[in-house]
Amino acid sequence: MISPAAVIGIDVSRDWLDGFCASSGQRIRLPNTAAGHVELLTQIQNLSQPVRVGFEATGGQEWVLWSTLVAAGVEAVQLPPAQIKAFALSRGTRAKTDRIDAELIARFMLFRPEAGRNLPRENLRILRALTTRRAQVVEMRKRLSAQIAARRKQHIPADLESMDANLLAILDAQVGELEQRIKEVIEQEETAAAKARLLLSIPGIGPVSAAMLIAEMPELGRMTSGEAAAMTGLAPIPRDSGAMRGKRAIAGGRRALRHVLFQAALAAACHNPVLKPVAQALKIRGKPHKLVIVAIARRLVTIANAIIDTGVPWQTQPDR
Repeated sequence: MISPAAVIGIDVSRDWLDGFCASSGQRIRLPNTAAGHVELLTQIQNLSQPVRVGFEATGGQEWVLWSTLVAAGVEAVQLPPAQIKAFALSRGTRAKTDRIDAELIARFMLFRPEAGRNLPRENLRILRALTTRRAQVVEMRKRLSAQIAARRKQHIPADLESMDANLLAILDAQVGELEQRIKEVIEQEETAAAKARLLLSIPGIGPVSAAMLIAEMPELGRMTSGEAAAMTGLAPIPRDSGAMRGKRAIAGGRRALRHVLFQAALAAACHNPVLKPVAQALKIRGKPHKLVIVAIARRLVTIANAIIDTGVPWQTQPDR
């Protein structure tokens, strides 16, 4: 496809920015520093046509550059690495370097101009940072608890048990502090606060699940039920060919959000008046526990999408 804008793909690493302009074939290499960002912005602004910039999600290393470009009025999107990898395989590209990746990103943007994620609002960026940090601390606490349980069988000295207890108390305090900050950030913006009230009205969705849905899925309420399930990686993927019917499985999507929805589904399977009978029916049919939870999580996110779309809380929803 021919784009009316100059398309620039950038491979972002810890130290370098490797770029490729699809229209001119020009390559750039700049340090991934504030000075490098300014130089890149200067080169973009010197072009005579509009510019679209894209880069892969790299675990946060692209966020400073992303914010800088958007603040300067440059259209910049974050692209899913899995789609870039699949695009590379479709072209028969096996070699991988930063220069090659930059060109692949630019070519992919020409092929799929609608792909990519726009920079979230500052409030959502802060919320996402807080929810990510909470998940990390919770994981640390989980591992520490397992280690403490294992050490108790070894009859360790009392002073070491005291150290474990103190460390566990610190992690508990950090989780509580992060949850309070998450609540405050949500309450600061009416749009986020309204979404939270709607999501919390759904039996099974608690404050953590609601915060993750707001932070990781800002598109919620503006998509179809199938798109919502696919975005969270909860849509079953068919593997059929001819008369063969393969086993369906879930894959892809936003991993951190999917894990939180699994926890919400466990609660919804027991307490949600609509989803509890569904879970019971699946169990009676002999479905595995994991399949039941995935099915409930998928229904939960589609319900959340519908409620955000209508703006009507769960309590006043008509019978389904």
